[in-house]
Amino acid sequence: MSDSQCAPGINPQDRVILFDGVCKLCTAWSRFLIRYDKHDKFRLATVQSPQGQAILRWYGLPADHFETLLLVEGGRLYCKSAAIIRVLHQLPLPWPLFALSWMVPRPLRDWLYDRIARNRYRLFGRYEHCPLPDTKHQGKFLDNN
Repeated sequence: MSDSQCAPGINPQDRVILFDGVCKLCTAWSRFLIRYDKHDKFRLATVQSPQGQAILRWYGLPADHFETLLLVEGGRLYCKSAAIIRVLHQLPLPWPLFALSWMVPRPLRDWLYDRIARNRYRLFGRYEHCPLPDTKHQGKFLDNN
């Protein structure tokens, strides 16, 4: 798939982060992004939302089992540690310094990522339903415009 082809509802210049909306760790990540993405570079969507489900289907990913954070940037899809590093690199200081973790070999980074992802509900908990965004942050979410 070429970079010029984008998932439904995403423009080539968009940066969309998909996360598990019932995962407390993932929701904390979305709150972190709302706080530190001062220039509104990123939009958020839960994988459970209609927009998130459409994006998952577009990229041929399971729409009922979620173990990774995803970043869609234009037509490109980044997942696991690559998605996190790419996001951190685009935030204001000091967060890009953490993007230096790209120097750790990807198999090792993703192995650690997978351990946390598979145990995230047990370690951090889960919500019964996706929490609704605060009204002042609704514009940060892909599915609230």
